[in-house]
Amino acid sequence: MPRTRYQIFEKTYPYFMTSTVVAWLPVFVRPEFVEILFDSWRFLQQERDIRIFGYVVMENHIHWIASAKDSAEDLSEQVGRFKSYTARRIIDELDRRAFKTLLDELQFFKLRHKIDQKYQVWQEGSHPQQIQDDEMMQQKLEYMHQNPRRRGYVDDPIHWRYSSARNYAGMQGLLEVETDWR
Repeated sequence: MPRTRYQIFEKTYPYFMTSTVVAWLPVFVRPEFVEILFDSWRFLQQERDIRIFGYVVMENHIHWIASAKDSAEDLSEQVGRFKSYTARRIIDELDRRAFKTLLDELQFFKLRHKIDQKYQVWQEGSHPQQIQDDEMMQQKLEYMHQNPRRRGYVDDPIHWRYSSARNYAGMQGLLEVETDWR
């Protein structure tokens, strides 16, 4: 598949994105690392006009649906900044807490061409898929929200605290999301 399939190219649509930790390492098993993601998402919402429609945080990857209010380039740029910023904060926190084994793994699995950095947290790309209609939006939200249930972590998606499933069930979630994407 050519890389061009996974690009943000139309500003009027939200995009379903996946970001995976290198080697599927379980970075997000501790709340303090998940909170780094939430802080960054809140910043994107409040300061960069990014609309977030849904998300799920698993131990080694995240899925989220978002759009930029202004331009498609802005969303792509903001996703890149999100990944860069969260990676830096995660590495700093791992170092502060002396999580040497995980830092060693992030160094070992770093792509060799990334010579300007010691560690790599995220795999390259986010594989954005354009949400074109209500049916596709519902399918992607269902896929995200069912992820913890499929893994056997919860019986009901609303019990996974790191997901927007609660928001869509009319409950308070950890992150405000827009449930009307039109």
